[in-house]
Amino acid sequence: MLDIDRALSLASDKEIFPIIDKVLQGERLPFEDGVKLFKTNDILTLGYLANYITEKKNGKYAYFVINRQINPTNVCVLDCKFCAFAQMDKNDPRAYELSYDQIVEKARYAVENGATEVHIVGGLHPEWDFQTYLNIVSIIKKNFPNLHIKAFTAVEIDYFSQISGLSYEEVLIKLKEAGLGSLPGGGAEIFSPNIRRIIAPKKIGYKKYLEIHKTAHRLGLHSTTTMLYGHVESYEDRVDHMLKIREAQDETGGFTCFIPLAYQPENNELPVYDFTTGIDDLKTIAVSRLMLDNIDHVKAYWVMIGEKTAQVALNFGADDMDGTVMEEKIAHFAGAKSPTQQQKEKLIRLIKEAGKIPVERDTLYNPIRIYE
Repeated sequence: MLDIDRALSLASDKEIFPIIDKVLQGERLPFEDGVKLFKTNDILTLGYLANYITEKKNGKYAYFVINRQINPTNVCVLDCKFCAFAQMDKNDPRAYELSYDQIVEKARYAVENGATEVHIVGGLHPEWDFQTYLNIVSIIKKNFPNLHIKAFTAVEIDYFSQISGLSYEEVLIKLKEAGLGSLPGGGAEIFSPNIRRIIAPKKIGYKKYLEIHKTAHRLGLHSTTTMLYGHVESYEDRVDHMLKIREAQDETGGFTCFIPLAYQPENNELPVYDFTTGIDDLKTIAVSRLMLDNIDHVKAYWVMIGEKTAQVALNFGADDMDGTVMEEKIAHFAGAKSPTQQQKEKLIRLIKEAGKIPVERDTLYNPIRIYE
């Protein structure tokens, strides 16, 4: 474990000396400290501190899951400027809609390859009613009763409420009865209203996003939560986003993991033309770990930051690498350079070479197998 003298002897930025002391004393960091951590060039001390907190929470363990993403459709009524996946016109040659049989076959492939989870998100289809989305959950659960279904972001839940006339709670109860196991954290983007007006003007604001997640938590459904960074937001916007999540977690305790999502700049309408740098990725993960003291896990999502940066991130505050994914579309439509799927053996190797102990987990972080 770290001690204050050791940490200070390694630090080169005097501005963060008081923050080091707070971290080692277990104090909660305020907004101003989060901004200072983003602005420091002392990246090694930042990673050292974040790894210290990670190992206090989870030891040397680093987690992964055997999972598959299923995106039922990319036809969507929204027009988010950062999104290269969605198509507003269903007749566009790039638009698609999966049938129930196709969805079942994708889930079958996942189960046959050891998956314990399917992750379902997609477009807000203007011609699909709420029953269609309920059917997607129920038909998977009927065919694969032991498969955990993590499905539908808060944005989708809000849309289901609109088209059904049901409250958020009523929508979530029906989905849970159909077989929903938990919610993914997508749709958070950046909570700043000014930034949301630029990147996703039609998408729900942060108050509805958090209301939906807190409602899910009260119903016994856990969820993850995310932040899209590296576009037109500031460091201050990022820290504000984290603190709003921290406040919600204080209230319900239902978030299992925080997932920083690196913006992918290709094939969309934002005037941002380059990918995030490795330093920015590592800083964001480290600051996330230090600010979000009440969330147990921080994910290095290899799909968006690449395998190598994700591996290094395991020593900068991350303790999870997501999973095999099997078929990723959303980030790759926007230019992600990573593979579209990952092999279990490769994940184990990446984790071991980072000096961590690989743990195959289920969706809720219950260990399935530890690879000592």
